[in-house]
Amino acid sequence: MRILISGASVAGPALAYWLTRYGFAVTLVERAPAPRKTGGHAVDLFRPAMDIVEKMGVLERVMAKKTGIERLTMHREGESRPVELELRRVMTAVSDRHVEIMRDDLSEIFYEATRDDVDYVFGDSIASISEAGEVTFDSGRTGAFDLVIGADGLHSNVRRLVFGPESQFTTWIGAYLAVVSVPNYLGLDGRMEGVAGVGRMAAVYGAGHMDDGRAGFFFRTPQQLDYHHRDIPRQKELLRAHFDGMGWEVPRLLEELDRTPAFYFDSITQLRLDTWSRGRVTLVGDAGYCPGPAVGGSTSLALVGAYILAGELATYGGDHTRAFPAYEAEIGDYVRRSRTFAVNAAKRIVPGTRFDLWALTGMVRLVNHLPVALTTAAAKISSKGVRLHDSIALKDYASTPWSRSLPASS
Repeated sequence: MRILISGASVAGPALAYWLTRYGFAVTLVERAPAPRKTGGHAVDLFRPAMDIVEKMGVLERVMAKKTGIERLTMHREGESRPVELELRRVMTAVSDRHVEIMRDDLSEIFYEATRDDVDYVFGDSIASISEAGEVTFDSGRTGAFDLVIGADGLHSNVRRLVFGPESQFTTWIGAYLAVVSVPNYLGLDGRMEGVAGVGRMAAVYGAGHMDDGRAGFFFRTPQQLDYHHRDIPRQKELLRAHFDGMGWEVPRLLEELDRTPAFYFDSITQLRLDTWSRGRVTLVGDAGYCPGPAVGGSTSLALVGAYILAGELATYGGDHTRAFPAYEAEIGDYVRRSRTFAVNAAKRIVPGTRFDLWALTGMVRLVNHLPVALTTAAAKISSKGVRLHDSIALKDYASTPWSRSLPASS
């Protein structure tokens, strides 16, 4: 049985790993000309995702690439004294098992774990998909596939082709995010330092295994901004405008926009589809249910989604008419709770008023003084809050009859 996956970032290679393990023949197409190795931005893997990583046999490699960022120093506009936060305290409260890793490091690990078993096609993209699974590519190539899966991110090409324009399914939740690769001129190793003001926040971090650093920018706007998601010059212009006049190291970081080898800019936008499947096509990860970049745990959600989708396809022997609804039912509650969490997080992550900035500072000081055991116990009271990512229980698909007997192709 032939399956085509679009997107070679995180969800796509992870899904390909499990599908090939269950005996499916997988082709993965990626628009980029080669695997990305620019480092990307930091992403979080919570306990279920870490369990999946361990099942894939790449835990040691993931741990070797963790950022190890344990301390945050945050300056405040108009204040002379910064506040310090032990990030370990926060993450221990959020998850029993957590690792932060650069997104492209994780993608590279998954690519290397699958490249011998998956037919990777770089520098191409899907141009059309028929109801029968016949696919035309931008290069002019054609192919016939039993199933097509979009793992191509928030601005998914597969979703656009099969479900319709992105604007039908997106909900902006009030903020924007940019990540810039910069020289680690502050010598940061396992530490983050930044500045917060009303409606905007900037920070830079570094890790021992990284040759450079990453600068992250969050900001709020009263209305959505007018730009195209591929118009990088316009995005840099907007970033400069919204951080104009901010002190600390921000002017120096903005200077790097003209020299940076890697730049990411996007709205913190949530996808809300009633279903992620149509005919022989389904979506996984941000392509189907992005809760919001940087605020909803989307990487962990994507790994769990890939694991479940492959498992349900194995359970039903590749019968998508049963596997796709089972996949959606299995992950649906996790997706909905991630959406709710992301909306609340987007409101809190960037202070909207002077009072919000003062309250955020007070909360940081409180967390620093509370015992770790107390903050962890308080967080565990509700799985709808910060512990939601640890609350999903993974099914053991290895015990399903189809996962043991499915032929390599059909």
